Amino acid sequence: MKRIENYDLSNHNTFGMKVKCALYIEYESVSELMSLDLKALPQPVFHIGAGSNLLFKGDFPGTVLHSGIKFIKYVDMGLDEVLLTVGSGVVFDDFIANVAGNGLWGPENLSLIPGEVGAAAVQNIGAYGVEAKDIISGVVCLDTNDWSKTVFKVGECGYGYRDSRFKHERGRYIITSVLFKVTRKYSPKLDYGGVRTALEGKDLQALTPMDVRNAIIGIRNAKLPDPAVLGSAGSFFKNPVISREQFERILNAECPPSAPGKGPVPCPEKGGPDTGIARPQNAHADIPHYDLPDGTVKVPAAWLIDRCGFRGKTLGGAQVYEKQPLVIVNASGSASPEDVLALENQIIAKVKEKYDIDLHPEVDHI
Repeated sequence: MKRIENYDLSNHNTFGMKVKCALYIEYESVSELMSLDLKALPQPVFHIGAGSNLLFKGDFPGTVLHSGIKFIKYVDMGLDEVLLTVGSGVVFDDFIANVAGNGLWGPENLSLIPGEVGAAAVQNIGAYGVEAKDIISGVVCLDTNDWSKTVFKVGECGYGYRDSRFKHERGRYIITSVLFKVTRKYSPKLDYGGVRTALEGKDLQALTPMDVRNAIIGIRNAKLPDPAVLGSAGSFFKNPVISREQFERILNAECPPSAPGKGPVPCPEKGGPDTGIARPQNAHADIPHYDLPDGTVKVPAAWLIDRCGFRGKTLGGAQVYEKQPLVIVNASGSASPEDVLALENQIIAKVKEKYDIDLHPEVDHI
């Protein structure tokens, strides 16, 4: 078990923030984890994965825990459905490569998302039409109240969009392994984010999971930075979900509703009551969107950020990535947490001003 005081966390957050913690502990087994007296450690105690979804706002005054539990074990080789259990410290993309290499379907659309298995189950990571919850069967945890083993079935994990019970009960449960269900049954998911286009020319009926994985990797490499080269935490903001009424306002370039008694909000760039110019209909007809079953609409945050003029914008050492405005990068290699936070706040304020939409960060601020 590694135990290091005043530890440099630069290699444990993909933003590359130059921050330290009072104590760093990496355990390699459940028994090592259970040997710890958490209350006796420098406080607070915080558990991380690969640090791929974190923004440290400064030096961390307490203890950072990290799982070194690494195994992939196939436990039930059924006719179609296959179950396997994976240690929380396994790199998530290594798990996907293993599954796809065995000709099994399920996680291939999540390829190349940085992070580890335990953190993926906390965050309910997702991409290209698949979320972690779609392939998770159960999550094995230790309850830090009494070190008892607890196994949550997927329906007990409180999964939502980039959300889970583990985020709301942070600190109580430490994930030690995750149970996954994958399948031999041919089941590619191609109708999202240009996946089908990336596979053009291939016989779709003869696709393998590795074919889809390679296509996803190609798409991601074309538009997302490699954190090993250019520090980032991946997608910085959640895609907002708005009402149908609000979506129609944006679609028709209408202004945000005015405050009571204030009169109409001027929108001179689109025409409006203050200019006497007729506002063009469907001025934002190109807005990408996803209609949800409950009647609400999910709008890509990247589109909103781009339309607000932030693509490529820098602030200090931080920058909105030119190829994908949903990503904030450590462009200088020496960006401070304050640089990232200031750029984040500018983006949130401008999107609110222009579209009356509240953006919320997907990245955890620690």
